[in-house]
Amino acid sequence: MYCVLRTRSSQCFLTIKSMCVVLLLLSITSGKVCAGLNYGEALTKSLLYFEAQRSGKLPSDQIVQWRGDSAPGDGSDAHIDLTGGYYDAGDNVKFGFPLAFTTTMLAWGSVEMESQLHAHNEYQNVLVALKWATDYLIKAHPEPNVLYGQVGNGTLDHECWMRPEDMDTSHPRPSYRIDAQHPGADLAAETAAAMAAASLAFARSDAAYAKTLISHAKDLFEFGKNHPGLYHESITNVDGFYTSTGHEDELLWAAAWLHRATGDQMYLDYLTQASDSGSVRSSFSWDDKFVGAQVLVAKVSLTYGIHEQCKRQFQKLLNKNRLLHCLRVSLIRIGPRLVWIFFKIRKKKLLKILE
Repeated sequence: MYCVLRTRSSQCFLTIKSMCVVLLLLSITSGKVCAGLNYGEALTKSLLYFEAQRSGKLPSDQIVQWRGDSAPGDGSDAHIDLTGGYYDAGDNVKFGFPLAFTTTMLAWGSVEMESQLHAHNEYQNVLVALKWATDYLIKAHPEPNVLYGQVGNGTLDHECWMRPEDMDTSHPRPSYRIDAQHPGADLAAETAAAMAAASLAFARSDAAYAKTLISHAKDLFEFGKNHPGLYHESITNVDGFYTSTGHEDELLWAAAWLHRATGDQMYLDYLTQASDSGSVRSSFSWDDKFVGAQVLVAKVSLTYGIHEQCKRQFQKLLNKNRLLHCLRVSLIRIGPRLVWIFFKIRKKKLLKILE
């Protein structure tokens, strides 16, 4: 997995854990489990890791007993409750950008692999881990055009490594935000994707909560779309940790998840009218989501079909050679599941699909 994902040392460990959950589920689904290797146990322990990363007041049913309550005053410097969420990767900072991507990936795994999670009695544990993240993201979005994207000073935090329970809480940790005057379309859109994807996971068990998530996702998408820019130019303390290379991929990623969650034509229009679909990519990571958006769009077009008007829009993109990888997937049936496999589709093949 490390040769596939673009990472920055151990900083991406929580994000990698969310990818591990998806890959472990694929291994279990395909049945390609080597003798002596228990991937079900690996799945359980991967999910347990999220408990060890929890911030805030821990619940009474916490399994990881060596962890305790921590950072009770997060957000108090801005007169807002920002307790909860997950610490990053062995440090005590809450970085919103990779946290949101982790949430999106965990939600995606729960939606696509629900039956496998049920089979291993882990489905509810995934939802619990997911809700610990989304509850925090809801707090971090108190107004339509305001999103808190970091708690804790990364530079000062890394100068002194300690358990989060041992942090000095006599002074509040700094909270950093984006808003209309200090934009960050990448952060806003990734958080929108997380909310939209999570709404699908909670749709049946908690419809009211799913509706709340969709409302936040819609506002955040509009915030990002109407206020372009890179979030690290507004939250400068994140520089050197999780700087972003662009916001176009996050907006496509968010639109794809919002379309899947709501079915609203406006999000499909945004996807098909995009000037940049990502072209050929070599990675899928917390910083580059083009491949994820391409897979979601391909699933819509190849599985459910696309409206006649959308076909013309896809054709327009083809003529400008901008679609490229957008429909680069094939369905291979393995048992009762459909697994997405990337492959290159030539323009002639794609035109035949769109006929």
